[in-house]
Amino acid sequence: MSKSDKEIRSLTTANPLAAPNRRFTLAPRKLANSPACLNCGTELKGPFCYYCGQPDKNLMRFFPVLLRDLLEDAFDLDSRFMRTLRPLLFHPGKLTRDYLDGRRFRYVAPMRLYIFSSMLFFVLAGTLAGDAIDFLGHADGKPGGLHLLFGDDEDESAKASAVTGSGTEITGSTEAAEAGEKKVDDDAIIIDGTPWNKETNPVIVPGLPQFINNWINNEIEESPQKGRDIEANPGLIVDKVFDVLPIAVFVMLPLVALLFKFWYLFAGKYYVEHLIHALHNHAFLYLIFILTLLADSIAALLDPTESGQPSVIASRVTIILLCWIPLYLLISLKTVYRQGWVMTFLKFSVIGVSYVILLGLVSGAAAVAGFVLL
Repeated sequence: MSKSDKEIRSLTTANPLAAPNRRFTLAPRKLANSPACLNCGTELKGPFCYYCGQPDKNLMRFFPVLLRDLLEDAFDLDSRFMRTLRPLLFHPGKLTRDYLDGRRFRYVAPMRLYIFSSMLFFVLAGTLAGDAIDFLGHADGKPGGLHLLFGDDEDESAKASAVTGSGTEITGSTEAAEAGEKKVDDDAIIIDGTPWNKETNPVIVPGLPQFINNWINNEIEESPQKGRDIEANPGLIVDKVFDVLPIAVFVMLPLVALLFKFWYLFAGKYYVEHLIHALHNHAFLYLIFILTLLADSIAALLDPTESGQPSVIASRVTIILLCWIPLYLLISLKTVYRQGWVMTFLKFSVIGVSYVILLGLVSGAAAVAGFVLL
């Protein structure tokens, strides 16, 4: 043990308040050594004002020194962010349990942790999304995979609503599928037995304002062209969905907290406690997905043929990470709500099914919104 550690231990034994934890204080070289808070004038008893919270930092120093301190604060391995990662990944429910028990300062705040992890995930996913739609074309230039076909005003028949991976067309009727020559109406929408027309036979939803009905009919009119644009460049819809999805998932969080509140109605917890649990679990999910994206991307760079050792390792890492997700979420319920394993597993199953349904609805709404925003 060094001399400084012995001095700190002796001071702590004599007076626990005389030597605060070094992780929660400021380095001596950063202190201004002011007798009173420069913000509110309260007499200082340490590096932080106990009344307003302002740190007693000395910012009037040479810029290179300030820049060095800034970089140290941002990349310090002993920072709150790094201390948060280990329990977030390997100790299910510990972050939530500690936060609810009052041990908060040592960790990143739940909302900040969620925002950071979600932004990082969606930036990576949006950047790497081009790889996910490469199956739309083969190396020889022939169409394959998903291939949307819409009617055209030129000499082109309205064809399939979808095409399988082998290029087999699925047309609007059995006869057209067999013959491959029969034409169908261009993207026809039938209303009361009559094809839709914006002027003569528009869609009218009873009870909605006229401007909303007008907007619906404008979207119907523009949808064939949007479909052709997506067929020519599938990245358009991918970009729009990734613009909408972060907001949609964030809006879903209060509903997830309501699920916890409903199934743990008699747990004696406030709604905000369930919301904190939801924020931590979603931050964990984003972090796992980030690791899987990085593993796949690194494997693709090292092994373009996807037949070597890097691809095998990446696939195994992905399987381990994905298997850890349900186990982690189950243990987190047990840790946070402290019920028996049987009851925890039953509630985990019901909450899991409800969450998958909710996530499907939110993802579908994000897809529709992405199409509308094109």
